[in-house]
Amino acid sequence: MHRAARGLAVAAALALTLGASPALAAGAATVPAGRTTDAAQAAQAGRAAVTAPITGPGRAAGARNAAADGRVTKDAVELQLRPDGVLHVKETLEFTGTGPTRKLVTRTRYDDGHDRVYQVTNLRGGTLRGDSLTVTGRSPATLEYDVKGAVTPLGDAQELRWYAVGGWPVPVELSTVKVTGPAQLQSLSCFAGVLSSAIGCTAASPDHTGTTADFEQQELGANEVLTVVVGYPAGATKGAPILQRRFELSNAFTLNTVTGGALAGLLVLLLGGVGLLYWTRGRDARVVGHESGALDAVQNGHFAPPDGVRPGQIGTLVDEQADVVDVTATIVDLAVRGYLRIDEQPRQTYDAPDWTLVRLPGAQVGALMPYERALYDAIFDGRDAVPLSQLTGTFAANLGKVRDALYRDVVTQGWFARRPDTVRTRWTTVGVVLTFAGVLATVALAWFTTYGVLGLALIIAGAALAVGGQYMPAKTARGSAALAHTLGFREYLARGEIGADVPQAQRVELFSRYLPYAVIFDSVDRWARVVSSVTGNGQQADNLYWYHGPAEWDLSKFADSMRTFTTTTSGAISATRQLRSL
Repeated sequence: MHRAARGLAVAAALALTLGASPALAAGAATVPAGRTTDAAQAAQAGRAAVTAPITGPGRAAGARNAAADGRVTKDAVELQLRPDGVLHVKETLEFTGTGPTRKLVTRTRYDDGHDRVYQVTNLRGGTLRGDSLTVTGRSPATLEYDVKGAVTPLGDAQELRWYAVGGWPVPVELSTVKVTGPAQLQSLSCFAGVLSSAIGCTAASPDHTGTTADFEQQELGANEVLTVVVGYPAGATKGAPILQRRFELSNAFTLNTVTGGALAGLLVLLLGGVGLLYWTRGRDARVVGHESGALDAVQNGHFAPPDGVRPGQIGTLVDEQADVVDVTATIVDLAVRGYLRIDEQPRQTYDAPDWTLVRLPGAQVGALMPYERALYDAIFDGRDAVPLSQLTGTFAANLGKVRDALYRDVVTQGWFARRPDTVRTRWTTVGVVLTFAGVLATVALAWFTTYGVLGLALIIAGAALAVGGQYMPAKTARGSAALAHTLGFREYLARGEIGADVPQAQRVELFSRYLPYAVIFDSVDRWARVVSSVTGNGQQADNLYWYHGPAEWDLSKFADSMRTFTTTTSGAISATRQLRSL
């Protein structure tokens, strides 16, 4: 109550002073509405509503501890506002105890998107770390420094507002402030207490020339502030606020007509570029219409797959991936062609099924294609027989060579200009890099501007390229023709027809040759049943020339055995993590 009474007394004294000075009276008349010397009116107009500086939450406790160490008996401040808008501060401090540390007000809230920054430079008589100013000398000590950003243009006037005294962790018994400037005063006011206080100071008055203002405050509490506000005519100085954008998510990703239109334009441009890239670099070469349609793989009673394509090659040609199923089909194909035999092992009711892969003597392994030879060597590795359940160790390590050989083979065949895995890796890497660049751009745009939403376009385009990179391997004209023939062959296999013109003596071998391709095309059940239904003399048999079952086993069980074998083999290969699983 006593401080509020002092504020009203100061306002009354200022009114009498301004009335006694024609220059100040005339100047006060030009001040915009709400800019009077009365502290209460200033509070109602919102002029004193300033956000507290950014400081730690423990200031009050620290102030109580520091107050026990001493006091500031007097703080005499001289403020000189220069024509360039720089405020020169000279502060003479008398205190007891060690040199105290003051929290300068270096940042306040300006509007919803910006903070106002006060730049303190050219400090003498103390040290400044962040917003902490420490007195280095003994009492009485003198501090001098310059402040930029304390002047605000207000239409037909300018306002100097500075937090001249305060922020000390100890009470200040007496504070005085003298302000001089380059022009006549138009208004003046002062506030004491917390930073947003609207309570007037003990005394404030201009001198007889109307160019100097004096302020006084008695008993300023620890961490309290004495704020002085002085009005000048427009153009008195070149000063202006220093604003710094404040990061807020709501502002960083502003979506309006400008940013929305820019985002849409960037998305069209970037995604259109990705689409154009696929159109020009990722599409398969076209094939003529007569290349497609169902194809029979029998010529003159002998098996002749279209273009001589092997099962493992077909898998890589169709989906451009060296998959587990390609290796499984190749193992069956090697058995059917006489390079190895598959022996199903006897088992009890609850035993896991197992098979032994047996190397056949006299097989012409030199005639194998590179990827087939790599697989053959990986399976046996110097052994004559190996259980499927024991295909680990060197087999797993050598499957990488099989995969590489398959990719090299499709290039050697002329179906692809470059290895599909290399093409995928290159474009996917470019997409990932572009996505990462988009993340960095988004962070930078969000931090320094309100256009963070624009960076999302780069992220989306990068992600699209990273995903689309999987579809970038392009087949050559020869590869597209081979694919068309292969798909025609798949159509034939899907029908599962047995040609009536195929002699009985050749049916087992012929239909066995179909089986590895059926593994690729997921038609194992149908063709396994076809194989199990015929023999060389038309009667049921116990075994095939390439597949032997245990005792009490016959070809009526072949379909179930073959389905289980392909599933188990694919699982064993998948466990090596060397090939892609389907």
